[in-house]
Amino acid sequence: MKRFLSVFLVLWMGVVILFVFNRSRHKNGPLPELGAVPEFTLMDQRGRGFSESHLRGKVWIADFIFTRCAGPCPLMTQQLMNIAQDLAAEPDIRFVSFSVDPDYDTPKVLGEYADKFLADANRWFFLTGARTWIYDLAIKHFHLAAGGLAEEGSGHILHSTKFVLVDHALKIRGYYDSLVPEQLQRLRADAKKLAAETGAAHAA
Repeated sequence: MKRFLSVFLVLWMGVVILFVFNRSRHKNGPLPELGAVPEFTLMDQRGRGFSESHLRGKVWIADFIFTRCAGPCPLMTQQLMNIAQDLAAEPDIRFVSFSVDPDYDTPKVLGEYADKFLADANRWFFLTGARTWIYDLAIKHFHLAAGGLAEEGSGHILHSTKFVLVDHALKIRGYYDSLVPEQLQRLRADAKKLAAETGAAHAA
């Protein structure tokens, strides 16, 4: 019951954040700040240590997936691949996929998954590590649902299908449903907008 209540509260918080985001977002105004990404230490698909410092100064799009997902993950990854290709001319935009099945998703497994989707390892990082770290990141800081195996061997792990836009200062600036084309188009536009603002700030 406690786990059910925690997941419900996370989902409810996500709905509230999206409501606030949509209410406060203006076409020509700044994107709202909806939270912050804390320090973390994980490992990427090449087996290298990876922390939030690798992303500071960059605009990035994050999601939470797992490689043996029998549900939306392949589509989410393909959608993010499409976005990465569309934003290939933006040198300061990165992509980060956190595994919610880190016990299975070793760097080797993630590397093979990344290769399957032709992900550029210099721009797109598939991260694994301690389960508690990843779930804390998802639930406490990204305000997204994440849970354990619904049934051992079933291939079902609770996780959000949202993409999250994060700015150069590790501030969360938007949530986008990966299954809604209109929101994906808005994500492309918002990411480019943040990247332009970041570039202007560095040039100043």
